[in-house]
Amino acid sequence: MPEFPERIKLERGELRLVISSEKIAERVEALGGMISEAHPAGDLTVIGVLKGGVNFMADLIRTITVPMNIDFVRLARYGDETESSREVRITKDIEIDIRGRDVIVVDDIYDTGMTLRFLVDRLSTLGAKSVKVCVLINKKERRTESFEADYRGFEVGEGFVVGYGLDYKEGYRNLPGIYMLHED
Repeated sequence: MPEFPERIKLERGELRLVISSEKIAERVEALGGMISEAHPAGDLTVIGVLKGGVNFMADLIRTITVPMNIDFVRLARYGDETESSREVRITKDIEIDIRGRDVIVVDDIYDTGMTLRFLVDRLSTLGAKSVKVCVLINKKERRTESFEADYRGFEVGEGFVVGYGLDYKEGYRNLPGIYMLHED
């Protein structure tokens, strides 16, 4: 894996490493162990939220030791850059039947919670036996929904984070660690 510096200079600011790729790998392995232990019989469906959750989900499913199937969903919220609405739209739906199955939703970040709340409610109406949420980053500063993610990687406070699937204007998803964006 290529080496990335702890600080990356940008045109108007910099990125500062806050969670290394090694720490992410350790935590992902632990989360996979917890999920495997909670579902010893398998019958598990893991649903990744596109695009941000892809890196996390790819690594996570390699650590889950019980039978599973996978699928993806892509959601969009309307609104401008400063304020998004509460309306969530499905732009790519799941393609497998989840009736009677335990479902784990995997996403990169749990921020306001509006999108995850919408998805959990939707999957429940499709007949899932249970729906749990696994997020890499739990960020409470803008939380508007009252439920908690069942599996959480890291708590991050104020600020904008990128890397390991998280983006800023579709960039920086490829960084192996999590970086905080500091603008000048």
